[in-house]
Amino acid sequence: MSISIIGAGNMAKGLATSFANACHSVTLASRDEAKAEAAAREVGNGVSAASIASAAQSADIIVLAVPFDAAGDVIDAAGGFAGKIVVDITNPMTADFSGLSIGHTTSAAEEIQKRAPQAKVVKAFNTIFAQVLQNGGQAAGHPATVFVAGDDEAARTAVAELARSAGFETLETGSLVTARYLEPTAALNITLGYGLGHGTDIAPTWQRAA
Repeated sequence: MSISIIGAGNMAKGLATSFANACHSVTLASRDEAKAEAAAREVGNGVSAASIASAAQSADIIVLAVPFDAAGDVIDAAGGFAGKIVVDITNPMTADFSGLSIGHTTSAAEEIQKRAPQAKVVKAFNTIFAQVLQNGGQAAGHPATVFVAGDDEAARTAVAELARSAGFETLETGSLVTARYLEPTAALNITLGYGLGHGTDIAPTWQRAA
């Protein structure tokens, strides 16, 4: 599968490592192409770099690994992502990370879907720390759970399969509106990890009955 990740930070590099290790074709892209090239060299393992427009055009799945506030500019640079599966990993945190900037009646994922109405937006990986990605998708020695929300069932299934191929557990949570629950879950994880000192080797999960 061809995966393009828009971003060059720790989450982008962690996801690139996870997907490349699972034998997917991975491209990193950024508004600063030099940063994308440097990140691709750092990750290695066949990961390449490209412009946002080129990366978006060639990918089966596109991952938005940028701050929520930057998503609109990325969508514009890519030409709208029409017909593409777009994975939103963002969390709309306030500048001081004390809470969410939007919620209750909408979510970052739903706002991104509005900005890219012809894309198939899927919420996933937003509850996973970069440290967990660096640990091969494991938190405290166990596969972390990727929660997957999206209105398009086929797109949701494709993203869940991508996550499982990289060693994660998955749980599909239904339509994109359930991102309103997943983003506060990520905010709680950030509070536990950073605010309360539990560290980043943690991830929320869902215990199924036997």
